[in-house]
Amino acid sequence: MPTKKMGRPIDNPKSNPIHVRLDNKSLEILDKYCKQESIKRTEGIREGIQMLESKIK
Repeated sequence: MPTKKMGRPIDNPKSNPIHVRLDNKSLEILDKYCKQESIKRTEGIREGIQMLESKIK
């Protein structure tokens, strides 16, 4: 019988890595927002992408 993997349960797996280069101003904005909201950069980027959804026609 195969053993089940142990670890944190995942409801929404993040299986699509992306590498992005930011200019200093963009990184400063991201870091200030993340510090204000007490979140990690990756979560701040995900939130920004979700904001773009309302602009899709």
